[in-house]
Amino acid sequence: MISIENLTKFYGKFKAVDGLTLEIPDGSVFGFVGPNGAGKTTTMKIITGLLSASGGKVTIDGVDIIEHPEFIGDKVGYMPDFFGTYDNLRADEYLEFYAGMYKVPPDEIPQLVDDLLELVDLTDKKYAYVDSLSRGMKQRLCLARSLVHDPSLLILDEPASGLDPRARFEMKEILKQLKNMGKTVIISSHILPELAEMCTHVGIIDHGVVKSYGSISEIMQNMQKERVFSIKTLGNTGFEEINSLLLELPYTENISVNTDEITFSFRGDEDSLARFVKDVAAKGIPMVGFTEKQGNLEDIFMELTGDEENDGTK
Repeated sequence: MISIENLTKFYGKFKAVDGLTLEIPDGSVFGFVGPNGAGKTTTMKIITGLLSASGGKVTIDGVDIIEHPEFIGDKVGYMPDFFGTYDNLRADEYLEFYAGMYKVPPDEIPQLVDDLLELVDLTDKKYAYVDSLSRGMKQRLCLARSLVHDPSLLILDEPASGLDPRARFEMKEILKQLKNMGKTVIISSHILPELAEMCTHVGIIDHGVVKSYGSISEIMQNMQKERVFSIKTLGNTGFEEINSLLLELPYTENISVNTDEITFSFRGDEDSLARFVKDVAAKGIPMVGFTEKQGNLEDIFMELTGDEENDGTK
């Protein structure tokens, strides 16, 4: 469990992080969502030990890493948004170099390199020079680098930035594997639909303050002012009867009868909804679809942060 309590960071008089408080469950893929200047990268760099905090507390597995930064090295793997230049290293040499830095026993390094290259699907590029790799391949190699010491927490800053659709898909598949391996992953990104696909939890921050955080379904439910449902029937039959039942149902609004479905907004309780479904079935209407339409992360983001991006530090 990663716990952040009242975290603050000043750059001179500018407050980049303002009392940020949240918890990130073990084994989750957590997405930091926020406009430029929201404090995402600053917070992530504090967790990695690359920046000092002005105040507050960050604990990983119960250890305050601000008080005990020596604890970070074994627990945290960091993938920055900028790869760097390694003109004269092959992919295997690149990983060997970092494995040595993390004091991996020399006799274990060859197998480790092979395993990591296989994980990120770069086995066929083992002897390729880093500078010759595509951006997507470099991102995957950089991810492999962050795993050389087998950290329990991975922090990835904009891992899908600048990637083409195929490379983004490959990155998402690797993140799924990491989650299945029990890793906790923190990601920052501006590509909100992809965060919704990749992450189990998100934190929406603006001006260094957490606006909302939790599982994506929890955030959606908390932010939605009303629930919207869609009904489909076999052969589009029974729409008139369903419409009549909806008109009698309390807290039902915005009923729309289309050619292939009926949609409506609902503010009532679960018991009322269950009785409605039972009444539809009692009339013998062949209902083949009854689904709740979900909002999307972009709508929630715009509502919480406004439509203007901040200036300042990330």
